This record gives sequence, structure tokens and C-alpha cells, in this order.
Amino acid sequence: MNGLDVSRARALDAPHAFLGRAGGVSTGLYASLNTGLGSADDPACVRENRRRALGAMQGADSLVTLHQVHSARALCVAAPIVDAARPHADAIATRTRGLALGILTADCAPVLLADPHAGVIGAAHAGWKGALHGVIESVVTCMEELGADRARIAAAIGPCIAQASYEVTDAFAAAFATQDHDLLPPGRPGHRQFALEAFVARQCARAGIAHTEPLGLDTCAHPDRWFSYRRATHAREADYGRQLSLIALR
Repeated sequence: MNGLDVSRARALDAPHAFLGRAGGVSTGLYASLNTGLGSADDPACVRENRRRALGAMQGADSLVTLHQVHSARALCVAAPIVDAARPHADAIATRTRGLALGILTADCAPVLLADPHAGVIGAAHAGWKGALHGVIESVVTCMEELGADRARIAAAIGPCIAQASYEVTDAFAAAFATQDHDLLPPGRPGHRQFALEAFVARQCARAGIAHTEPLGLDTCAHPDRWFSYRRATHAREADYGRQLSLIALR
């Protein structure tokens, strides 16, 4: 699709796209479809990349994104929001046609959700902190306020850092309930390997979502396909790009 790297989920009966880093105009560290307004990339390139990304969504003429802060805050929206006024939040829901809800990531998990029967969609940025503190429950609650039924909601978890790539310290595990420590098995001494995608899927189940599809795509291990904060940090790069995941109503 015009050079874009698009992944889709069978679970979602709504137009959606988990985009990779291909098909844009940015160069250098940001090559090429960097959609991150918070990066140090040329703003004109970012705007063009976001325009191209929106083109992957049939029937959507406005892209709504957030100023993501690793919180559990979710918002219901009914109209476009200009980029300069992006609210501080990490999840969003709508029943308005023509709006594409977008989540930016570079290792955190993008979660797209839909109740096509109610005509309600949602999107969430689920890093470990947001997932732990309830961002999935928050977006499901927002969707319910718009008429969705959590028993009908389907979710998909897009490209994110995989367990094999996600080493954390033993101290990190202390933030999680004992029942989730199976997702933090020991690695090298003093460290563990965290299964972020599996934890997000578990949080979806705890929120009452009956069907969640993890795509099993590792952002950190595939520099040709996705941006990765952890990979950029290990390489001591000055900055990193962000990929975009979108969902809209038919």
C-alpha cells in the first residue's frame, strides 16, 4: 500500500492498520515513516508521514492522536483535535465516523479495540506502566460510555517489544502482583525477561474482553520494520522515531 508496511488483525471487524517504519519521507534515525510529533525530526516530514498514514484508512479524513504520558487516562472524543491541542492521555474512544484514532509507539504495545455492533472503537498506548495501572480498563469504560458492551469488544495488540528483547531488573518485578510473575521469568543474575504483550493480553481479559489477538511482532528485534526505543538506547542514538497504529469506523 504505497510502500507502507501494514499489519492487520483478524479479530478486528473495523478498518485498522498497525504501521511500520516504511513508506515515509524522513531520513537518518527517522527513516522513513516517523509519525512522532515529539521527536526531533523535521516537523514537515512528520506531517507528511502522518498524512500518508491516514491514507491507509478508508473513510477516515481526520487523525486524532494524544500527548501520551504513560498514564491510565482515557478520553471519549466526538470531533477532530488539532495536533497542537492533543490532550495528555493514553487511550481514546469514539463513535464518530470519519475519525481515525491513532496511537504512537516504539516498543510499548498499541492496542486497538472495536465493538462493531455498537459502532464504537478505541485505541490505547500500553507500556508496562499504563498497562499495570489500568489503561485497558479505562478505554473499555470509555467505550461503554459510548454504548459498547465489553462482552462484544474485540482487541488486537500490535507490534511491541517481545519478551526475548525485554530484559528488566529483579526490582522491576516488585511492581507486579505475584500472580503475574510467571510473565517475568528469571534471566541472567539479577534480571528477568518481561512478557509485555502477554501482560497486556491478560489485562484485556481482566477487563472482560472475550477475544484479544496478539500479533506477536517484536519491534526491538527488527530494525528494518519498526522503531524501537530500547534498540536506539542500546545503540546510544540521540533520538528515535515512532510508528502509528490506527482504527476507524466503517
